[in-house]
Amino acid sequence: MTDIAGVRPPRLLTRDARTRRRNAAEFRFRLYGRVAVCIGVAALIVLLASVVANGVGAFRQTFLTLDLSLDAAELDPSGARDVAAMKKVTTIGYGRFLTRQLKAAIAERGIRIEGITDSDIAGMISKAAPAQVRDRVLADPGLIGRTVAFRLLANGRIDGYLKGRVTMKSARLDGNVSPAQLRLSDALRKDGMLAMAFNWGFITSADASELRPEAAGLGVAILGSAYMMIIVLFLALPIGVASSIYLEEFAPTNRWTDLIEVNISNLAAVPSIVFGILGLAIFINFAGLPQSAPIVGGLVLTLMTLPTIIIATRAALKSVPPSIRDAALGVGASKMQAIMHHVVPLAMPGVLTGAIIGLAQALGETAPLLLIGMVAFVRDFPAPPPEGFLDPATALPVQVYNFTQRADPAFAERASGAIIVLMVFLLAMNLVAILLRRRFERRW
Repeated sequence: MTDIAGVRPPRLLTRDARTRRRNAAEFRFRLYGRVAVCIGVAALIVLLASVVANGVGAFRQTFLTLDLSLDAAELDPSGARDVAAMKKVTTIGYGRFLTRQLKAAIAERGIRIEGITDSDIAGMISKAAPAQVRDRVLADPGLIGRTVAFRLLANGRIDGYLKGRVTMKSARLDGNVSPAQLRLSDALRKDGMLAMAFNWGFITSADASELRPEAAGLGVAILGSAYMMIIVLFLALPIGVASSIYLEEFAPTNRWTDLIEVNISNLAAVPSIVFGILGLAIFINFAGLPQSAPIVGGLVLTLMTLPTIIIATRAALKSVPPSIRDAALGVGASKMQAIMHHVVPLAMPGVLTGAIIGLAQALGETAPLLLIGMVAFVRDFPAPPPEGFLDPATALPVQVYNFTQRADPAFAERASGAIIVLMVFLLAMNLVAILLRRRFERRW
């Protein structure tokens, strides 16, 4: 296009004051969004870093390697290798036996610590160690009369010293550890008898008393959470999906279905502790089910998870285009065939995603489980299903709460470590949800 009589053509875009203000407002909006995302990510990083920094020590524990001469006269006075007779030697006797063996090993290596006493030497070993040795000897009486290398748990204060939680200054003010014990631990560490290693017991062992924080584990909590998730999966998923299909595809639109939909939405917003009160009243007080049992926890979490699964499943069913239903009906399929053979398979990614998110939500709940007694101290592992559903157990989030209520600083480390384990499970479940959604997703 050329100029006519020297007149320039008008520009299509004129950056006047109004346009500049609009562009500046758009730029500020994008900037605010980026700043908000950065703040959220930074807060998440700080939270994760704090949890990992405080909890990673729970996965490493201080162990004392000791060659024990299993004297038959002391551990099997009858000499018959009869387990029933050997059980008469209690953990107290094994504790005295370990103290003498450790004292002899220290003297043999020429380690001399000024001011060390027999009580200090006995305090180097965890109170759980005698039971550890006793259980192994009772499981294999053939060890009697031999010298066997044992890796024993060190006392929690000694473990804290190697991790930097206990110092010489704090030991002078602490009645549970002495500076002489810390100097002895330095000598044993230099000699190779005392060292840190990965602590499988934190994942596989049961909880321990306040006097043995180094022996506390998550085994019962992990198993209890697994039992509850099995109950939730086999109850909430079929009931929730079936209810969603009926309400979305078959139910007539009337005041009753409207009332049901409103109540489902309301139940999704009800605080979880209300479901705990409901479970306490119905399942324990009325039905007579045992407290602290996974069956009660699973039923309570099922009630709490159902609204989430129903809402997510209905949203997935609504996302399937109506043309799919019309096409199936047009070629002679019944309504049931159209829904079950076409609509539900196409909605399956959303259904599975909602179910897994609901399970992840149930896995992290604490308040309803506290009300039904799952905060109790449980030492014994529940039996395999189905008997184990009625045995006492606890859950991972409740175990975190339990650890934080104890005074010993080692339990704070255990609580952060349990949070890491819980986050790993939640991350794995959300990752499975993403993979399933991508695997079955259909684009229109």
